[in-house]
Amino acid sequence: MVRPSAPQYGVLASNAAIVNSWHPVARSVEVNTSPQAITLLQRQVVLWRTPSGQVFASADRCPHREAPLSAGEVHAGCLVCPYHGWEFGDEGRCVRIPSATPGLPAPPKAHLQPFHCAERYGLVWVCLGTPRDDIPTMHFEDDPTFRRINTAVERWKSSATRMVDNFLDITHFPFVHTGTFGGAQDPTVPKIEMRDLDDGYYGYSYEVIAKNTTGGTVASGQTGDTVNRAMSTGFILPFVARSTVRYETGLEHIIWMLSAPIDDVTSYFTFVIWRNDDFSMSAEEVIRFDLAIGAEDKKMLEKVPGMLTLDNTTLVSVQADKCNVEWRRRLIALMAEADAAEAASPIAHASPAAGS
Repeated sequence: MVRPSAPQYGVLASNAAIVNSWHPVARSVEVNTSPQAITLLQRQVVLWRTPSGQVFASADRCPHREAPLSAGEVHAGCLVCPYHGWEFGDEGRCVRIPSATPGLPAPPKAHLQPFHCAERYGLVWVCLGTPRDDIPTMHFEDDPTFRRINTAVERWKSSATRMVDNFLDITHFPFVHTGTFGGAQDPTVPKIEMRDLDDGYYGYSYEVIAKNTTGGTVASGQTGDTVNRAMSTGFILPFVARSTVRYETGLEHIIWMLSAPIDDVTSYFTFVIWRNDDFSMSAEEVIRFDLAIGAEDKKMLEKVPGMLTLDNTTLVSVQADKCNVEWRRRLIALMAEADAAEAASPIAHASPAAGS
């Protein structure tokens, strides 16, 4: 008998630390009356909202004859396979097999094996393995003076490693963000001092004199040609970055930048805004400037092929890259530790196999 070979995964998709992390893959509002197909770490995953209202994630494959469940439909909260009509309800349990004798229980292997799935901050998060940590905290969510604004989850032709490296970097501002805020910035970067930030982030603080374009006036709440932005930027492993922007008016604008690997060179990206200003201003107007900034980043990142090199010797770095170097050092250590643990215990990484 010829046995099928195990799937071959890339660097990120084969590492237990990445598999055992939470990844944001969709907005909660998008998972409603139809199943949604996503690809995470090279695994095909289906999302749907069950009869109890919970979002459920499993391999996008019916256990009967392996049809893609995302091609089916949701009926009364149950996911219906498009091939033979098998129905799956809460917790992925098979609740109906049309061809079976009525009253007979479904075979034990007919039930879907769930991935860890949670909704937080307006997003659906999936962990394909065993979560090594909780979803990162954003304390602004519980502050009534702030409102949250979610943006679309986009597909970028860029590695999550390059995206986080970009989001932690300020030296590209005067060159990439010329159409938004970077035109007035001095390219010289003062000495960066790394420190612990709130909510478990690690990063640095800095001052930016930013160009205040027409769109930037809404973002800053000020009308001058330039504005002073007191900023801090930090990260949580593996692919979460956060920037806080504080203006002299007391306005705070928090940008949460989230990348999730589809594979080594393609990623989902979304950002979430928390802001403590006039709630009557439309969300579309508030984020218009940030969307333009993101489009500038995307345009540049999609020109740079492949993964960011995961070592600290190949690339040339300077003092201004201190945060990027530290994030990469910690990511390398996390992934190496996971590889060593997996090598010592071959069955330790078996949990995602059901969805591979």
